[in-house]
Amino acid sequence: MDNKAPETLLKRERVRDHILELIEARRPGDAIPSERALSAELGVSRPTLRAAADELVATGLLVREHGRGMFVAPQKITQELVSGQHSLSAPLAGGSWSSRLLEFATVQAGARVGRKLQLSPAASIVYIARLRLVDGAPIAIEHLHIPAELVPDLSEQELEAGDLYEHLRDHHQVQVHEAVQAIEPTVVTQAEAALLGVPELSPALLFERLTTDTRGHPVEYVHSLYRGDRYRIVSRITLGPAPAVPEARSEHHPGIPPGDFAHRDPISSSTVGDVQSGR
Repeated sequence: MDNKAPETLLKRERVRDHILELIEARRPGDAIPSERALSAELGVSRPTLRAAADELVATGLLVREHGRGMFVAPQKITQELVSGQHSLSAPLAGGSWSSRLLEFATVQAGARVGRKLQLSPAASIVYIARLRLVDGAPIAIEHLHIPAELVPDLSEQELEAGDLYEHLRDHHQVQVHEAVQAIEPTVVTQAEAALLGVPELSPALLFERLTTDTRGHPVEYVHSLYRGDRYRIVSRITLGPAPAVPEARSEHHPGIPPGDFAHRDPISSSTVGDVQSGR
């Protein structure tokens, strides 16, 4: 056993904590001191300092620019999961979301997607590939599969603007009710990296979601790839009963229109819930 290993790990953790403090005290785009300056300040070797910095670059907290130094990375898009009594609801993620259509076609479902949507492999589905952007920056690649009979007049314009579920409800009478979603870590391929503007094999989150309507029928199967350096998920979990509060009065709180929450039906999930917004 290498007796120096624990000491090395402790040094790296101390360096990491120090750099995190520097990041938290700065704004996105601000520079942090050079590796040489930080090594001297903390009394650690350059390899130890670089290893800690590399970890923060890989997790999307730092950006290293050749010949210029290290900078605080852009703020991550945060999606919060909130546990309710029987479900997880998903508030909207931050930022201004938009889409760029990559592909839009009617194709046969095939065996795998057919099983997901409870369709014959020969049944027609609408296949959609979208690049999802937040404040104009690419964040995710979505692959959507919808039974063609549900959306006979679905337009490209509907897929590039607004909320897809609102379009399904308002224009196609498809009322989504519940989504079951799985999340796994992965890396991006060369083609995916080019679309997302990241290096090949960069970390990413793979989402797979099956959405059903109010009758329990599958209406959408989606698999999506989200940038690991720009997207994170935060869970708020209820672990005990809420403290007693005075009975609410009839008037509403300032800034919250009456009925704003009372009439909102969150999408729920038996596993992790639908954590993607703006679809």
